[in-house]
Amino acid sequence: MAMSCKDGKGVMDNGKYVRYTPEQVEALERLYHECPKPSSIRRQQLIRECPILSNIEPKQIKVWFQNRRCREKQRKEASRLQAVNRKLTAMNKLLMEENDRLQKQVSHLVYENGYFRQHTQTTTLATKDTSCESVVTSGQHHLIPQHPPRDARPAGLLSIAEETLAEFLSKATGTAVEWVQMPGMKPGPDSIGIVAISHGCPGVAARACGLVGLEPTRVAEILKDLPSWLRDCRTVDVLNVLPTANGGTIELLYMQLYAPTTLAPACDFWMLRYTSVLEDGSLVVCVRSLKNTQNGPSMPPVQHFVRAEMLPSGYLIRPCEGGGSIIHIVDHMDLEPCGVPEVLRPLYESSAVLAQKMTMAALRQLRQIAHEVSQSSVTGWGRRPAALRALSQRLSRGFNEALNGFTDEGWSLMGNDGMDDVTILINSSPDKLMGLNLSFGNEFPAVSNAVLCAKASMLLQNVPPAILLRFLREHRSEWADNNIDAYSAAAVKVGPCSLAGSRVGSFGGQVILPLAHTIEHEEFLEVIKLEGIGHSPDDPMMQTREMFLLQLCSGMDETAVGSCAELIFAPIDASFADDAPLLPSGFRIIPLDSGKEASSPNRTLDLASALEIGPTGNRASSEYSANAGCVRSVMTIAFEFACESHMQEHVASMARQYVRSIISSVQRVALALCPSHLSSHAGLRSPLGTPEAQTLARWICNSYRGYLGVELLKSCNEGSESNLKSLWHHSDAIMCCSLKAVPVFTFANQAGLDMLETTLVALQDIALEKIFDDHGRKTLFSEFPQIMQQGFACLQGGICLSSMGRPVSYERAVAWKVLNEEETANCIGFLFVNWSFV
Repeated sequence: MAMSCKDGKGVMDNGKYVRYTPEQVEALERLYHECPKPSSIRRQQLIRECPILSNIEPKQIKVWFQNRRCREKQRKEASRLQAVNRKLTAMNKLLMEENDRLQKQVSHLVYENGYFRQHTQTTTLATKDTSCESVVTSGQHHLIPQHPPRDARPAGLLSIAEETLAEFLSKATGTAVEWVQMPGMKPGPDSIGIVAISHGCPGVAARACGLVGLEPTRVAEILKDLPSWLRDCRTVDVLNVLPTANGGTIELLYMQLYAPTTLAPACDFWMLRYTSVLEDGSLVVCVRSLKNTQNGPSMPPVQHFVRAEMLPSGYLIRPCEGGGSIIHIVDHMDLEPCGVPEVLRPLYESSAVLAQKMTMAALRQLRQIAHEVSQSSVTGWGRRPAALRALSQRLSRGFNEALNGFTDEGWSLMGNDGMDDVTILINSSPDKLMGLNLSFGNEFPAVSNAVLCAKASMLLQNVPPAILLRFLREHRSEWADNNIDAYSAAAVKVGPCSLAGSRVGSFGGQVILPLAHTIEHEEFLEVIKLEGIGHSPDDPMMQTREMFLLQLCSGMDETAVGSCAELIFAPIDASFADDAPLLPSGFRIIPLDSGKEASSPNRTLDLASALEIGPTGNRASSEYSANAGCVRSVMTIAFEFACESHMQEHVASMARQYVRSIISSVQRVALALCPSHLSSHAGLRSPLGTPEAQTLARWICNSYRGYLGVELLKSCNEGSESNLKSLWHHSDAIMCCSLKAVPVFTFANQAGLDMLETTLVALQDIALEKIFDDHGRKTLFSEFPQIMQQGFACLQGGICLSSMGRPVSYERAVAWKVLNEEETANCIGFLFVNWSFV
């Protein structure tokens, strides 16, 4: 039986346990939130600093913290399991509904098959065929009803709206469209949802259903604000709003979409949008184009836009038990592919492209906002998620504006130099220049009074967009000119400066600083630090030691069918204000075929060697899979430059030559990456990474087994590829650092990159000592001699820091020497067990 507490002090019962007073518990809880895993030195310091704990043994305090961490872990696990259970319950409901819909579709197909057979027999016996329609089309008349003309009065619009609602629901939950699963998409509790594309229906269509942690009204509000999440949306104008008798609203909308490339025109839509609540409480937002055949209100054609048709589409949003919403999304369009060049028609005839750009983008936006609401935290560089999303939107929108060059935004065409490969546009409108006419602390006023854009498109063969984009991101020195970068930065930052000449000196170092990413890692926002920029001693404006780029990167998932890859960047001032002027430039690579690539996430780690001429380049190229097949894509390049009006011709000439040099560099890179350059035996194997990475993985596993006597990997075999793959997907963070005076990281698996909040490219810029606090550094330095002599050391749990400055707790850590074939130390390996962000 425990002894009672006297004088506010905890009393121990025969050394078994301590009954703490409320004051002591409060003090310990306060200390726990400051440091969940205090070291023995820290615990003794706590007893000295907090008199109320003076009668408690350090061992008992250690036990209290262990129990507290255990309770916290159990609470988090219980919360996680409850959330997973809710997701599984909702997903099960969705799957049951999907099963019912598929059963209806089967019944429908059986009916159509019977009708087809009966009609075939009838037409065989008939003496004369008076129908010009096919039997399949005539059997589907109930799916495509003929609409009588209606008027534009509210009653007529309501009739169109009700019909739109019925057709949308038949697509979302019925059998009006034959849906097939989106390639590469597998439903599950952690997936984005159930995504399907149409098969055999007019136009292109995509359908998705999923669970989001937002209330239905909030979901509808987000989805109706198309420009905030649909990157291709230029504008949505609500021209009229009419309330209906059933409590809904009818809106007349005019929407414009940007052209995805310089080779195709932009498109627009004249639509009716109907918002209503069904009898079961579900919220519905459906939309369709208004055509002259409906005798509704009309919208005259707009210059430079192709009028496309929105077939009945929309959102069905149902409240979910326990909070959140179950949402069904249908997008169905006719994008008028006959109005674009034949080579681009697959882009306008692919339902997978529509699913990636619009349907899945809507679900991702909802999940992202729901995640931000649940976290409610400040992310990269002290900015809230909404501010970072706004920066991403500004980059994407600015790139689209430059690429399309609409006259109503002030863009006008400049003359060419006799060749039509590069188009030059100029913009001197006040709205475009408003953000650039700033004065900075160096007392140089910004005097740029025009913005020039050089743009071009090119067709690529046999180069996966994700692979090429990753190379452009990680090997900027292969295509960029440091003097052009310095000129762009100076033009935005401080104003008057001389025009950069030809390439001089070597390209400075590139450091990628992660800023933010979406929850599915399909898009990254980062800051690029370019060091050593500017080599002109005569011009103080060009002596910038370093410059910064705000960069948006998306589409690096090689397995995502129909997704385009983008690398968009803009020079920024070191102050990096939210409202800083941005002149985006970059690349967009759009696949024209839906073929899938089976390739590695680490495939570009050593692609620079593939650009070498001769046997070395051929050997590097032969490491890639030859099973890629024919992959076609179109790359669009657009670069913006701020300039003074009297230097327009000079800057235009420079920009034209610069874009041509980039095209030449991209062609050289594409040739090196093309699977056609592989050897005849290259298709026999498809390694996960470079031979160096596989060798390092083998050294790591062998050294760990040699020093600690246990296997690092659960299923460790002799295959180098299997070792590297298992190491990469290991649940604990595994890293390697160099044996230098200032050790820096040279390798990390996926968990290690997540823990450090960095990328493989930026990893080598992180020093080992930077991730530990003072206590951690002292502990590490004290154990370092043991690591070098004994070969390994086991470190107590503690706190370290990610590259973003976030504290990371870990249960324990192991450090060991990684030996090569000559039994000499190559690097130091680290294993952080059960790490988590505090």
